[in-house]
Amino acid sequence: MTNLGQSTQTTERPPATQAPARKPKGFVTLARAQWKAFIRDKQILFWMLAFPLAFLLLFGLLNSGGDKASRSNVIQVGSVQFLDQMPAQGKQQWDDLFKTTKSTDRADALDKLKKGDVDAVVEQRGDTLVLHYSNADQVKSATVQGTISSFVDNANLAAAQVKPAITLKTQQVEDASLKPIQYLAPGLLGFALAMGGTFGGAMTLVNWRKTKLLRRMRLAPTKPWELVASRIVVSLVIAVLQFALFVLVAKLLFGMQLSGAWYMALPLALCGMLVFMAIGLIAGSVSKTEEAASGLANLIVLPMSFLGGAFIPLEFAPDWLKTVANVLPMGHLTEGMKDVMVRGQGASAALLPMAILVGFAVLFMAIAAKLFRWED
Repeated sequence: MTNLGQSTQTTERPPATQAPARKPKGFVTLARAQWKAFIRDKQILFWMLAFPLAFLLLFGLLNSGGDKASRSNVIQVGSVQFLDQMPAQGKQQWDDLFKTTKSTDRADALDKLKKGDVDAVVEQRGDTLVLHYSNADQVKSATVQGTISSFVDNANLAAAQVKPAITLKTQQVEDASLKPIQYLAPGLLGFALAMGGTFGGAMTLVNWRKTKLLRRMRLAPTKPWELVASRIVVSLVIAVLQFALFVLVAKLLFGMQLSGAWYMALPLALCGMLVFMAIGLIAGSVSKTEEAASGLANLIVLPMSFLGGAFIPLEFAPDWLKTVANVLPMGHLTEGMKDVMVRGQGASAALLPMAILVGFAVLFMAIAAKLFRWED
């Protein structure tokens, strides 16, 4: 029995203090989650890597023929003494510029010229060399007329035994082995970065909002800057992968030669990725579905790629297109990469394009922040 007069005292031990388990910071968690989402999403992988790489392979194969593919097609009708009696050196130069096919059917040759199957038809009447051409392609016809005219002038000077007062000597400033891939790869790399940044930013943002993941992040102790910073880190890693993949494919399969401060193309690519990631966040902020985000991203990227010199080198573009390219981030990205990758310029050539791209990125980030919504 217990003595009622005796007070019982119970000593309570304080609960053992356990050190709270350290959880990874929100930034690390978000970056890891976004990276896993990237490598698991087949659609984003296609738009970021497979689709742009297919363009590189297609354009690389189409231009792998080199100089032979650029020769003009000419039909020689009947006997043309001007060509048949041309000296060996002149004949070699002619064959380098023209692919000549002999024919005895004048009407058939002219019909092929009208249809665009050949670029010119040549026949000789006495001392007169007759050149037939079609003005459907004015650039090609002007090139053929000017080139053949120079052959005739040289032949007349040689026949008259007149020594030219002035001799023209041409020298190419780039390496003699320059191939079309030198100019195609930097432009298509810019296109790949635009696709990766825009589609990655837009599709991810819409998907997270649609699945209410952004809403849960808002309720969790996650800071907005951690979400943005984690997206930036993942996008930059993707840009490095795209850069390495494009350079390796262009170099190993198509013989691309890097020159100058080519390594500066990587920080240029990173700046370009920031710009297009910000554009993607804008597209994702105003879109409610993945289909709408994908359509808007295409509407932005494809016209900008054509106008910015990703597919058509600006050296061959009209003046108005060069002016448009100067106000687009794609133009500064592609021209900057060409300067340091194929034009042999130093590291300083990349500084101005990088500064312009960073300015674009800041502007578009501010717009994206203004339009951002946690949920529909």
